[in-house]
Amino acid sequence: MTEQLWQSSLPGSIYDHVQVASFSLGPDGRIEQWSDRAAELFGITADQAVGDDPLQVLIPRQIRDGAADTIAGILDGHEWTGLVPFGRSGRTEGIAEIYVMPTRAGGGRRGAVCVAVDVYALRRIETDLAASQAVFGQSPMGFLLFGTDLRLIRVNERFASAFGLPPDTHVGRTAQDYLPRAEAERFTAACRQVLESGDPVTDMQILGPSPEEPQRLRWAVSIYRVHNGSGHPMGVAAIATDVTGRRRAESEAASARRGLALLNEAGARIGSTLDLETTARELLDVTVPQFCDMACVDLYQSLLDGDEGRPGTGDGSAELRRVAFASAVSDTPVTAVGSSHRFTFHSPYASALRTGQVQVVAAGEEDAHVRTTLAVPLVAGDTVVGLVQFSRTKGSEDFGERDTALAVQIAARAAVCIDNARLYRREHSRALILQRSLLPPGDPEAAGLDIACRYLPGNTATEVGGDWFDVIELPGHRTALVVGDVMGRGLRAAVAMGELRTAVRTLALLDLEPADVLTALDEIASGLGDMSEVYMATCVYAVYDAVTRRCMIANAGHLPPMVVEPGEPPLLLEVPSGMPLGVGGEPFEEVEVELPDGAMLALYTDGLVESRDHPLDEGLEAFRKALTGAPRALEDVCDHVLDTLHTRHGEDDVAMLLARVRALPADSVGDWKLDAEPKSVARARELARAQLLAWGLDGLVDTSELLVSELVTNALRHGEGEIRLRLLLDRTLVCEVWDAALRQPRRRRARDTDEGGRGLQLVSLLSSSWGSRRTPQGKTVWFELALPGEGVAPPGDAVEALLSVF
Repeated sequence: MTEQLWQSSLPGSIYDHVQVASFSLGPDGRIEQWSDRAAELFGITADQAVGDDPLQVLIPRQIRDGAADTIAGILDGHEWTGLVPFGRSGRTEGIAEIYVMPTRAGGGRRGAVCVAVDVYALRRIETDLAASQAVFGQSPMGFLLFGTDLRLIRVNERFASAFGLPPDTHVGRTAQDYLPRAEAERFTAACRQVLESGDPVTDMQILGPSPEEPQRLRWAVSIYRVHNGSGHPMGVAAIATDVTGRRRAESEAASARRGLALLNEAGARIGSTLDLETTARELLDVTVPQFCDMACVDLYQSLLDGDEGRPGTGDGSAELRRVAFASAVSDTPVTAVGSSHRFTFHSPYASALRTGQVQVVAAGEEDAHVRTTLAVPLVAGDTVVGLVQFSRTKGSEDFGERDTALAVQIAARAAVCIDNARLYRREHSRALILQRSLLPPGDPEAAGLDIACRYLPGNTATEVGGDWFDVIELPGHRTALVVGDVMGRGLRAAVAMGELRTAVRTLALLDLEPADVLTALDEIASGLGDMSEVYMATCVYAVYDAVTRRCMIANAGHLPPMVVEPGEPPLLLEVPSGMPLGVGGEPFEEVEVELPDGAMLALYTDGLVESRDHPLDEGLEAFRKALTGAPRALEDVCDHVLDTLHTRHGEDDVAMLLARVRALPADSVGDWKLDAEPKSVARARELARAQLLAWGLDGLVDTSELLVSELVTNALRHGEGEIRLRLLLDRTLVCEVWDAALRQPRRRRARDTDEGGRGLQLVSLLSSSWGSRRTPQGKTVWFELALPGEGVAPPGDAVEALLSVF
C-alpha cells in the first residue's frame, strides 16, 4: 500500500502540461532554493539563480521600478499573486503567474515560497477543456470513450439523449448493452482491433434500435485509439453519426435513378419493330428481372384478329390471348403462351381492364410463390388493348408507390407501341389483300409456255411493297410477261402498283410494241403522285410469240431477265436499262431474242437478289448458281431458288416469274397467202375445213368456215394488198386474217334495211373472243374458239346466229 501511495506519476501527467515551478526566498529577499522545474520554465539554472536578487533574475529591466517594495511587503508577511513577464537577453518569452506565500523559519526569520505557472500553458488547458466540454455537451454527433477494457468511461449528451438516459448512467456499460448480438460483436471486434493496432476504423455502418424511432437506426461510426501524453493507450473513442435519414434519401435517390434508367431502357428497346408479339416480348425483356421476378402480357383476341371495332368489351371479361411470358424464377407460366382465356368479372384483372386503373393483387391468389402482383392495363389513348402483370415472389420487396407509377409509365409506352403495331398490322393486311388481289389468280397459262411464279410479301415488320408480276395472253398465241416494282412502301405503293398493272393490261391489249408500252406507262406513272410525292417504278416487259419463238423485251430501270438455255449456263440478257417509270422524257429501247425449245426465261424483283447482308452483284451470282443446279420442273425450280437464296428474311417483297419455252409444233400452224380477189373467200373456207379436219376438230368446221369467210370478205372490201390466213392450234383454236390496211374494223349495229354490216356481230356471237391489232405491215383481225372437251360448251348454232343479227 505504501509503495502504491508513493509511486511516482508517469511521464506526461497533468503537471507536465501545467508546467508548475517553485522556488523560495530567504530572509534577505534573495533566492534561496531553485527547483528543476523553475530552471526548465525560466531557462535559468540553479547556479545562476540561487543567492541572486529575484528582481534581477525574473523581472525585465523596464518593469523593475516598484518591484523592490513588493519584495519587502512579501517579507513582511503579505501574500502576492501577479503576472510576471520573463525572458532572456531582454526579450520577453512568456508570462508566468506567480503565487508568493510568506514563510517562517527558526528564530522567527521570514522568507517566502513561490509557485509559478506558465500562463500560456494554462490557457491551452482551458481551451482543451472547453473543446472537451463542447464535444461532450454540445456536439450533434454521438461521442463515446471506452477504457482499455472496452467499457464506457464517458458519453456525450447526444449519445445519451438517443437512449433516453443521463450521461452518467452509461458509464461502465459495453456495446452488448445497446446493440443486437451480431452487431455488438462486430463493433467490439473493431474496437479491439483499433486498441491493439492503433489503426483507426472509419465510417463503419452499425444497425441499432432507438427509443425515439420504431425502426432501427443506422449509424456511421469512426473508431480511433486514445493516448496519454507519453503515448500510452488509454482506450478507444468512437464518434457515431445517425445516417438513417441520409441512407433513406440515398436509397430513394438510387431507386429514382434505377427507375429513370429503366424508363430510358424501355424507350430505347420497346417498339423496335411493328410486330405485336415482338413488342410484348421487348416489354418483358426490359422489366424482368430488373423490375420484377415474373411478368406476362395478355392482349385482346379481337385486336390480334384485326377487328375494326374496339378491342375489348366494357366489363373486362372479353377473351384475351397470352402473347408473352418471362420469369427469373420459374419457366412454367400458369397460362401457356398462345392460349386464350377470360378473367372473371369480379377479379382484380377484369377490374383493371374495365377501369383502366392499376390493381394490386394480394399474394397467393393464383400462385403460392407470388408475393404481390401489379395488374397494369395497357392503355393507348382512351383504348385498353390488354393487360400486363408484374409479379414479385416471396423474398422480394412489395411494390411501392414509386414502383406502381413506374409500372404505369412503362406499360403506357408499351401500349402505344402495341397500338401502333395493331394499326400497322391492319394497314399491312389491307395493302397485302389489295396487292394479292391484283396479282394473277392461280397458275397463269399461256400458249407455248410453261409458267411458274412466286410472290412473297415482306413480313409484318416491314411495310408492304409495290412488287407485281403479270401474264397477259395476246392474240396470235403471243404472251406478255411483266414484272415491276413501285419504289416506296405502304398502302399507297400498293395502290400505285395496281394502277400500273391495270394500265399495262390495257396497253398490252392494244398490241403495242414493248418500248411503246413502257413509254405510255412512263406518262401514266408521272401522273400518279402529287406535288409532295412522286411515284417511280421499275418494269420489264416482254412479249413472246409461240409461233416464231421470238421474244421482244424492253426495260425501264429494272434488273435484266435471266435466260437458261438447255445445256448452257444461265445468262443475264443484255437489255438496255432505261430510266424508271415516272422520270419522264427518256426513250426506251427494245431487243429481240430467239429462244430455243426448252429455254427458261426468269423475271424477278430486287427482293430476290438484294439484301442488307450482301451487295447486288453477290445476289445475282447466287441466283445464277441456283438456276444452274435447278431441277427440271418449274415449280421445283421456284422452291429451289427461294430456299437457296434464303429469301425468308422478309426484308422486301419478292416476285419471281419463270417461263419455259414449249415451242408450238409445226403441224399446229396453218399459214396461207391469198390473192385480193373474190374467189379467195371460197379458197379460205376450203383451207380452213381441210386443216380442221386434219386436226380432228370436226365440230368446229362449220363455225370456223363461216367466220373465216366473214373475215376474208371484210379484208377484200375494206383492206389492201395481199391477204394472209393463219390457223393456230394450242389450248384454243385461233384464226387470223392479215391485210395491209391500217384502218381497224369497227363493230356497228346494222339497220333492218342494210344489206351488210353484220359480219363482226356474227363473229362476236360465235367466237369465244375476237379483236384486231396493228402490225408493221397493216393489221390483223382474229377470233378464237374453245376446243371441244369436257365442260366446254359447243359453239353457237350458225343458223340461229345468222337469224339473230337481222
